[in-house]
Amino acid sequence: MKRTVILIAGVALLSGSCAKKETGLSEKELVGKAIFFDESLSEPAGQSCATCHTPEKGFADKYARITSEGAMKGLFSNRNSMTCAYSAYVPALSYDEEEETYVGGLFWDGRVNSLEEQAAQPFVNPLEMGNENVGDVVRKARSAYWYPDFVRIYGEHASADTVFTYINEVIALYERSAEMNPFSSKFDAWQAGKCQLTEEEKLGYELFKEKGLCAECHILDPDERAGKVLFTDHTYDNLGIPSNPGNPFFKVSAPYNTCGKDTMDLGLGSRLRDPEEYGKFRVPTLRNIALTAPYGHNGYFKTLEEIVHFYNVRDVEDFPPAEYPETVNKDELGNLGLSQEEETAIVAFLRILTDCIK
Repeated sequence: MKRTVILIAGVALLSGSCAKKETGLSEKELVGKAIFFDESLSEPAGQSCATCHTPEKGFADKYARITSEGAMKGLFSNRNSMTCAYSAYVPALSYDEEEETYVGGLFWDGRVNSLEEQAAQPFVNPLEMGNENVGDVVRKARSAYWYPDFVRIYGEHASADTVFTYINEVIALYERSAEMNPFSSKFDAWQAGKCQLTEEEKLGYELFKEKGLCAECHILDPDERAGKVLFTDHTYDNLGIPSNPGNPFFKVSAPYNTCGKDTMDLGLGSRLRDPEEYGKFRVPTLRNIALTAPYGHNGYFKTLEEIVHFYNVRDVEDFPPAEYPETVNKDELGNLGLSQEEETAIVAFLRILTDCIK
């Protein structure tokens, strides 16, 4: 079979059955990857999904910003960009009666239940990719370099809504691929008996499990679907993180921000309109955590060392008050009694959760 190769912005599009052999991705996943990296689909052009979710940063913000700037200069989102790696294993939002907590849902506040829904939102968010409507996205898509491959798979459709649905489908397929969910860290190699941990990493692992209480939420049980440890139970918590005075969203004007620096992010509670859930955000995976700084829903912590120290001493050192004080978790962090050496060991363990980037 004759093979055609198109190289644009580091993404290879291969026609025919050679795609999977050459790249490890199926044809649909390969088109989804091309769309994920395509900067022509924003308004104005210049921003792609990968701008806020780039592989070199563990699929978090390319520029390691507190919050990400949209395609329109000066417009910033209100939250730090979560990694989208391993998001394929986040379940739909539900309430666990036994544990009395909400579980799952994508974004920090669980507002959508599928990768397809998640992929759709940034395209038409004025603070992100900035398109006015779905029709604008599809008009740009029809001129994109990957569109002939897309049509070969799905056919041509007059309906913009249909095309947009398929665009989000192939993005989601790429997000479910092994490329975004590689399980290729030193931790995985250690679990497979292929390497040894240093003494400091071993100490960090033990502290993570026990004294540090990290594994209470960043659990070490293998996920049923993934068959691997995801380092999250997908629940929601208020860690007591202060409002971040450096959050660029505070300078965004109305109608996007009507409260300025007094903006209070209520997280899951805002989505559910439930005061008992105010200030709670989904527990993220810790995979690739060393690459995804800054940390917290509002990017308050610049380094792993800072956030581990906060977990340890929040209630015994002089930190600013929590952004939303009423629902702060008082049981599993705040006064852990870890020494400086033990904090450093936990950070060393967290660093072995970084995937090998090919």
